[in-house]
Amino acid sequence: MPMTLIEIANKYTKEQEIALMKAVDSALLEIFKVTPEAINTRLMIHEPHRFSVPADCNPERYVIINIDCFSGRSLDTKRNLYQAIVEQLNILGIPKDHIKIVLRESAKENWGILGGFAGCDVDVGYKVKI
Repeated sequence: MPMTLIEIANKYTKEQEIALMKAVDSALLEIFKVTPEAINTRLMIHEPHRFSVPADCNPERYVIINIDCFSGRSLDTKRNLYQAIVEQLNILGIPKDHIKIVLRESAKENWGILGGFAGCDVDVGYKVKI
């Protein structure tokens, strides 16, 4: 049940925003092998003066992606996810060096899901140890 937050400072059209979210979602589906029902993605658009980026980057093209997920995926799987996200966003015109991804893992027991059950007590429909 990855929880994804995409942060940007550029105002896009509705279609562009959806494409941005779908680009990240498709990487999660492909690499983490989660089910479509497990996808939870939010897009936060900041006012430019509230979005500080590295000096050599264009704030209108910079993207920060935070993904909270269950612990257990291998380092290779995480590397593959990072590359897949960057490739998908690059297709949309986001420079590869303007993408920062932070992956935060926590034990299933720390997630209250599917009607208030601990994540360790339910079958989420996909493997985490990949």
